[in-house]
Amino acid sequence: MLEERAGVTVGRSDVYASVAGGVRIAEPGVDLAIALAVAGTRAQRSLPGDTVVIGEVGLGGEIRQVAQVERRLAEAARLGFARAIGPPSMPAVPGMERASVATLADALALAYGARSMRAA
Repeated sequence: MLEERAGVTVGRSDVYASVAGGVRIAEPGVDLAIALAVAGTRAQRSLPGDTVVIGEVGLGGEIRQVAQVERRLAEAARLGFARAIGPPSMPAVPGMERASVATLADALALAYGARSMRAA
């Protein structure tokens, strides 16, 4: 999806993702976070430490809502996260600034700036 929908070249790279205990690899809620992490590594940039990312990435590059997103965001706020990047349907959570994105390309532009990602 990164190459096809957002123009981030990763085809010649080996990509490994490691998850903390309790997170299932099949969990679609981490799709967007992993995509942003891989793209950020490619561009040698990272998100602020107080930002949480949640959402499923569809085959068309669209960002979809995941189950129990309000509960997940409330827990993230409780843990000290101040910002969230996620789908347009993301609910408001007290103490959390929201940035809604409709597509993977939108998320990359918001997180790292479109120009920096195209040059990566």
